[in-house]
Amino acid sequence: MALHAVENIEEAFGVTREFLTPVDLRRWLKLAIVVFFVGSGVSFPTAQFNTSTPPGDVSNGELPFSLPVDVVTLVIAIVVVGLLLVGLFALIGAIMEFVLIESLRTGAVSLRRYWRQRWRQGLRLFGFRIAIGLPMVALIAGWIALLVIPILTGRDPTVPFTVFLVGIPVVFLISVLYALVSGLTTVFVVPLMIQADSGVLAAWRRLWGSIKTAWKQYLAYVVVAFLLTVATGIIASIVVGILAIVLLIPILIVAAIIHVTVSLSSTIGLVVLVALALLFGLSMLVIWTLVQVPVVTYLRCYALLVLGDIEESFDVLSDRQLSRREP
Repeated sequence: MALHAVENIEEAFGVTREFLTPVDLRRWLKLAIVVFFVGSGVSFPTAQFNTSTPPGDVSNGELPFSLPVDVVTLVIAIVVVGLLLVGLFALIGAIMEFVLIESLRTGAVSLRRYWRQRWRQGLRLFGFRIAIGLPMVALIAGWIALLVIPILTGRDPTVPFTVFLVGIPVVFLISVLYALVSGLTTVFVVPLMIQADSGVLAAWRRLWGSIKTAWKQYLAYVVVAFLLTVATGIIASIVVGILAIVLLIPILIVAAIIHVTVSLSSTIGLVVLVALALLFGLSMLVIWTLVQVPVVTYLRCYALLVLGDIEESFDVLSDRQLSRREP
């Protein structure tokens, strides 16, 4: 039995090249916006704060200044705003999933047109992701709380720690199941929603019937797609690393000139240094997103090709009359 997941590895390169060439800057920038929200692998570093007591008269946990508002209220406000921003980002990302597939399906990249056509389905996808994501978050939070709460309250952590260890394989298996459902929803259910203009559950019912019939093909896809994701991620990281070094050299030269002329510790030096750091960070974000455009395009084209070969009626790329369909 031929495995479509293996057969389409090379074929997806041709489809990706056809979609992305000839290179058009405006088209790539549009795709970069879509990829940024869809999930290009962009990671945001976590801030680390030094909680040690600074030298001076401050001690016993007292702050060196009075806060203008209640600390608890401020923390709650920050958390609420953060959750709203994360939710908004996730909502836009859900709608952009449909914009991406429509672009691959038709060969034309149009943010506004596809947004208007598919935003309702994007809301449904967002709701589905929330429905399967919240229980997962609650499970992990509860699992971690088994270990953290006894430590914070000064109770004997022996029994909770034992339960925590026993829960490791359970949490792992549930996490794998969640990742499978979430991943298959993104790469297979979204195209089926577009094809039939349906909701998430209706598309999942169609996909589930195919999975029961050709489960080996889908299993092969999961394995091969995971390996391709790792491989393309490594390649993208190497490319971005090289570009980062190239971009960093002139910035370091400018910083050295500033240090010689006005000193980096001066007001002007600090302002220029901060500006250079912000420029470098923004440039790297743009570069990383642009590098992710061919990576994400390839992985999605690969998934669509496999889906169409497993179940011919699921082929959403047939309208483009790709060369692969020619005898």
